[in-house]
Amino acid sequence: MKILVVNCGSSSLKYQLIDMETEAVMAKGNFERIGQKGSFLTHKVGDEKHVIEKDVKNHEEAIKIVLAQLTNEEYGVISSLKEIDAIGHRIVHGGEKFTKSVIVDDSVIKGIEEAIAFAPLHNPAHLQGIYACQKELPGVPNVVVFDTAFHQTMPEKAYIYAIPYKYYEKYKIRKYGAHGTSHRFISKRVAELMNKPIEDLKIITCHLGQGASLCAVDGGKSIDTSMGLTPLAGVPMGSRSGDIDPTVVTFLMEKENLTAQEVNTLLNKKSGKLGLSGISCDDRDIEAAIKEGNQRAKLAIDNFEYQVAGYIGRFAVQMKGVDAIVFAGGIGENGIDARKEICEYLEFMGVKIDDEKNNCRGKEAEISTPDSKIKVFVVPTNEELMIARDTMEIVSK
Repeated sequence: MKILVVNCGSSSLKYQLIDMETEAVMAKGNFERIGQKGSFLTHKVGDEKHVIEKDVKNHEEAIKIVLAQLTNEEYGVISSLKEIDAIGHRIVHGGEKFTKSVIVDDSVIKGIEEAIAFAPLHNPAHLQGIYACQKELPGVPNVVVFDTAFHQTMPEKAYIYAIPYKYYEKYKIRKYGAHGTSHRFISKRVAELMNKPIEDLKIITCHLGQGASLCAVDGGKSIDTSMGLTPLAGVPMGSRSGDIDPTVVTFLMEKENLTAQEVNTLLNKKSGKLGLSGISCDDRDIEAAIKEGNQRAKLAIDNFEYQVAGYIGRFAVQMKGVDAIVFAGGIGENGIDARKEICEYLEFMGVKIDDEKNNCRGKEAEISTPDSKIKVFVVPTNEELMIARDTMEIVSK
């Protein structure tokens, strides 16, 4: 079975064609600047890279060009589009309605539309991708996999906000979390590496990148996570503030004469490590500045690591124990110093890191010492493969 995995952003379209017999990626790519001048597609087959520069107005036009690359006479990986058995779509927000991945029908489309208020940039783009695939590949089943679905097992005491309950009833304001597909993938993989049933394990998953979130996975189920109503909450990120006193919002509106939208932009796009360091939202730039003695750059990293360690401690308490901590995402998979410094806060819990094992980037590894009371792992996440697996399971029923 061959599955096309599609992830539509507001102006981008990332994709992978996966052969599910071997779970090998046959081709992948990213269409950027959709709807803008200078849009282009970077299409990869193995080590080969092909760049197609073509202005496209929308995701429908972009999908057409992507499909043409998959069947291209020179470097195509399939001879006909009929070889695509199903399409799996990443959906950022499913609200309360979706607790698992589902096949697309009219009611599913309506549910994604209803959750637009919680993901105004992402959900409309996801719908465009679904419509484009339905038009270009008629009869091929579309499956949607929600970032929020994994967290729908959180108990009410974990997801409710202590504001008047009527606003939960009226607007469904609550914690939803994000990165659920990643947290599900890496927690399952850690259970395999430990050779234990996931039902018997308490795991804290740390998806740390430009966006960052942690999850408490007890018996294979999410019981709490750091992101909230939106992906702004939790630990500080590349350009997002993470948790702050809500009064900061009204204080800034009054003092700086800012609109609600301007404060929203400030907290989402001008805060986090970028805001603290004044340099960049990229850890590599910040670390270079630290080596030159920049104290604000050091503060940005110190603040991030302190908050991540704090969430690990909190989740260990809420699960009444922890068997494994796992790092994933750009920083989690490549941040040798970040992993070590976060785990130094956890030494009182019996966490011990082996410096030699921790000296790795972008590959699976157990980085704790044999006598560490809690096992610590690095597991590169693979959200696309998780989406493909869900898609295959659903269409095979």
